[in-house]
Amino acid sequence: MMPQVDFYILPEDNSLSPLLYTVRLVEKAFRLGHRLYVHTTDTAQTDALSELLWQRPDSFLAHSTAVGTAGSAILVSHQGQPGDHTGVLVNLAGIIPPFFQQFQRVAEIVPGNPESRSQSRDNFRFYKEKGYALKTHNISP
Repeated sequence: MMPQVDFYILPEDNSLSPLLYTVRLVEKAFRLGHRLYVHTTDTAQTDALSELLWQRPDSFLAHSTAVGTAGSAILVSHQGQPGDHTGVLVNLAGIIPPFFQQFQRVAEIVPGNPESRSQSRDNFRFYKEKGYALKTHNISP
């Protein structure tokens, strides 16, 4: 089965950071009962997102940053090892990870800056050429 791919297009004025939007998206998917793997670019981004997930104003989102951790519904990592997480892939890394097909849904976060948008357009073309079901969502701050 091919995953549904959603592109979340953030405002061009950078009024909404990709990490803050990702926290909102992760919370919504988690509340709907999904297991998530958030694919980050590097250790710094993994740590920054982890910190934001722990500091939710109403309730923190329990998660793991350690690959291979069993039982955590949310895994945040840049190491490209999603383990048994097959529900939702949230891609913050820009490039499409080679394991994306194991997920039911893929969420591509499209930042406001022009360089990232160019990479996101390449990703959109890739998915479209391969026949994936695509949806775009224009996000407001």
